[in-house]
Amino acid sequence: MEKVQGNFNAMSNRRGFALFITIGAVLLTAAALTYAADETVMIGRFSAGDRTHWQDKAFQGETRYRFDDRSGRPALFADSQGAASGLYREIKVDLNRTPWLNWSWRVDRVLKDVDERAKSGDDYPARVYVVVSGGAAFWKTRSLVYVWSSHQPVGATWPNAYTANAHVMALQSGAQNTGRWVSEKRNIHADFQQLFGEAVDSIDAVALMTDTDNSRQSASAWYGDIYFTAQ
Repeated sequence: MEKVQGNFNAMSNRRGFALFITIGAVLLTAAALTYAADETVMIGRFSAGDRTHWQDKAFQGETRYRFDDRSGRPALFADSQGAASGLYREIKVDLNRTPWLNWSWRVDRVLKDVDERAKSGDDYPARVYVVVSGGAAFWKTRSLVYVWSSHQPVGATWPNAYTANAHVMALQSGAQNTGRWVSEKRNIHADFQQLFGEAVDSIDAVALMTDTDNSRQSASAWYGDIYFTAQ
């Protein structure tokens, strides 16, 4: 375990790295496949104030995560002041049974004057990651990164500025939906095929992050429940 954690820390020292793309370094032993009888796999029950199985990882300063209901409903609140840290959960999910990832999020403002395709602008008020581990070859770990973009148009995709092993997709953009809850639903099978050109049968982790370490701005967001479903 010490060697595994050392690999992870060494990679994470790259300031602004595509957070959790190197999560493969801590996933050498994958979690057991997890299912529920109704074909729903709960990843984060944040509406119940539950962070069980979620782990913290700081990269540059610390984004503060806590539960509150100031957004109009109970949720996980993230507050970043020029910092980059996130939460991740190691869990193996069979995409042949439950390919759809569902979650909701809320952002009250976006970032100013950032180029999200460049390292200097690799900051987002909200991100959700889906990670496929490379196992012992952790450098082969791949991530889908769904973002609330400050400036890129909805539907835009691009490789993360720090690594081609992470592909970014803008699901929300700018201030159009700020200040209200937005629900998302993505077919991970289809998105992985589109962005990486290959099919995957399972994922190994889910992560989230609100970060502003490169731009030195501030951002806040709320995250609702995260779960996989068959349809």
